[in-house]
Amino acid sequence: MECAQASLLADGRRLHLHHGPIDLIVEASGAGRTDAYVRATKRFESILNELVAELPMLRMRAQKGAIFSGAVARRMQQAVEPYCDKFVTPMIAVAGAVADEILEQIQQSPDLEKAYVNNGGDVAFYLADGQHVSAAIAALPGGRITLDSSGSYHGIATSGWSGRSYSLGIADSVSVVAKDAASADVAATMIANAVNLPNHPHVTRVPAVELSPDSDLGDLDVTTYVGDLSDVEIRSALHNGSGIAQACVDQNLIGGAILQLKQEYRQIGVPVIQQVCSKPIPEQELSYA
Repeated sequence: MECAQASLLADGRRLHLHHGPIDLIVEASGAGRTDAYVRATKRFESILNELVAELPMLRMRAQKGAIFSGAVARRMQQAVEPYCDKFVTPMIAVAGAVADEILEQIQQSPDLEKAYVNNGGDVAFYLADGQHVSAAIAALPGGRITLDSSGSYHGIATSGWSGRSYSLGIADSVSVVAKDAASADVAATMIANAVNLPNHPHVTRVPAVELSPDSDLGDLDVTTYVGDLSDVEIRSALHNGSGIAQACVDQNLIGGAILQLKQEYRQIGVPVIQQVCSKPIPEQELSYA
C-alpha cells in the first residue's frame, strides 16, 4: 500500500492529504495554521491502515452496540446507531468520520480562527467566536449554506445518485447540516435513498456489486440513470425524502436539509440557505466568504 502523502496546494493556504481512496483538502486560518497542518498530517498517516484492519466488520450491517478499535471506526458506528433499524453499514459514514477525526487534531492547535476538512464534499469545520463559514450547495445553483460560531452545527454533507457514492434513490442531491460531518454523511445518504420512485420505467438501477464487487451494498439496486419525470412524480419523490428529513430534524439528528430533484427542491429544518448568488458556484467549493 502506498504511503500517505501531504502537500500544500499552489495557493499556499490549503493542505492536500492523500492516501489510497482518501483525498482531503484542509484549510486553517490564524496563528496556529502551521501547527494545525503538522497535527493533521501526522494523524492522517495511520487512518487508512486503521480502517482496513476493521474493514470486514465495517462493511457488515450495522448493529447497535458494536465495538470497534479505531477512532474513525468508532465515529462511524456512533453516527449509524440511530439508523440500525434500517439496512445501513458503518461505511455510510466513513467520509464524514475521517473529516471529523482530522478536524479534532487540528482543533488542538492554539490561536486558530477557523478550519475545515473537506473529504470529497463531506466537510467538518471549526469556528472560533465571531467566525462563520460559507459552502456552496448542489441543490440550488448559486446557493450557499452559511453557518456561524453561535450554532451547534459543525458538519455538512451531500449525497445523490450521480455523486461519488452509490444511492438507492433518485435525488440529484441532498445537502445536510448536522453536529458533525459523520452524522451529516449518514443522514444525507439515508434521505437521498428515500427520495425515490420504486420501479419507475425511466430510472435505471443495477446491483451495487456489478459496479463494485466489494461494495457493502451487495445485491441492492443502486441508481445509475434518472430520465424524464412528470412534475407530480418529482413532487412525490421529494415528499418521500422530506418525511425522512423531517424525522431526522425532529429527533435532533440533523439541523436541516435541502433536497433537490430535477428543477425542484425542498428545504427542511433550519434556514440553511443564507444567500443565493446570481452565478452558479462549483459544488465542492468551500470558502470563508
